[in-house]
Amino acid sequence: MKQMKEYQEIFVRYGGIMRTCELTAEGISYKVLQKLISEGSVEKVKYGYYQWQDERAFSEIAVLEYLFPEAIICNMSALVYYGYTDRMPGEWHIAVDNRTARNKFKLKFPKIKPHFIEGERLDIGVVEGEIDGITVRIYDRERVICDCLRHVNTMDGEIFNIVIQRYIRDERKNAAVIMEYAKKLGVEKKARRVIGVWL
Repeated sequence: MKQMKEYQEIFVRYGGIMRTCELTAEGISYKVLQKLISEGSVEKVKYGYYQWQDERAFSEIAVLEYLFPEAIICNMSALVYYGYTDRMPGEWHIAVDNRTARNKFKLKFPKIKPHFIEGERLDIGVVEGEIDGITVRIYDRERVICDCLRHVNTMDGEIFNIVIQRYIRDERKNAAVIMEYAKKLGVEKKARRVIGVWL
């Protein structure tokens, strides 16, 4: 059996998370894997996915990015990223193609809330961001605000008002882009009524 350091180095090469097929390819048998789990060195993330555990424990966002590289950080998670709300969600909000199988998002860790978006709307406003040193796909400010306008009836009124006020005060806001997105996402009237007067 390899030394613990050797197993750790193998996991690090894979970004801290390995699939069953990768473990097999690296010569880590089921028996060895179970031993590593029982010792607390490895933790099962979901069926077929295992994460190395140490003092540098890999963040939730690292796991999220590994499992769902196509996902886009959206909704409340994106609002926190831009500083538009201080209300931390209890789960990661991600946008994915509405043709994606629903069952793949049932995880104990990290907790996620998938938003299934139609293909033609999915990529509107996607940019790169950085969370905990991990590069992620995330909706830009204008897309996040348009999504808030789309869901204004289901959003907490106080949160919505704070979000809009912080966006209006944001020097990086872009009036032309928000109106362009609003038209594509079917919230042009709401954008003009709620935000237009401030822009």
